[in-house]
Amino acid sequence: MKVLRKSAILVIDVQQSFLKKTYWREQEVPAFADKLATLIHGAMAKNVPIVRIMHVEPEGPFSLASGLVKPFEFVPSHHDVEFQKQAHNAFTTTGLQRWLTERGINHVVITGIRTEQCCETTTRVAYDLGFEVDFVTEATLTFPMRHEASGKEFSAEEIRQKTELVLQGRFAEIVNVDQALERMKA
Repeated sequence: MKVLRKSAILVIDVQQSFLKKTYWREQEVPAFADKLATLIHGAMAKNVPIVRIMHVEPEGPFSLASGLVKPFEFVPSHHDVEFQKQAHNAFTTTGLQRWLTERGINHVVITGIRTEQCCETTTRVAYDLGFEVDFVTEATLTFPMRHEASGKEFSAEEIRQKTELVLQGRFAEIVNVDQALERMKA
């Protein structure tokens, strides 16, 4: 018997806390914001649940006391549920798995900030938990990083390509926004 796909979008860490990080860069935000909004509005039109995940730490810009653990203004306000996480993935310290399972959701669409960190880690854990995973790279955001030992700087694009390389066919399907919307089922 074929299992029917039932989808949800995970919007991971798209929060104002990042504005206080030294690596924050604005140049790729407009394209990211556009792709994210298109994905969320498309999911809403299909009645696919939108799950907002916020990263919380005890101190600093990711603490609740900072007032920055809230979505960027460019994020569409509609969401079906919000979880706060303290780990790099959206499952370990939240009730996300239970929430998805109780609703019969077996397919998650990954979007958010940082491509190679919380988005990639959530993808791996989701796959290991038995979810079908679509990774929408163009609806993730990251920043250049410098390799400490070699001093080489990796661009955001290089980091996204590396993430696609290690996820594709192992933990997720790499899709664009249009493909993600085509594959979603309420």
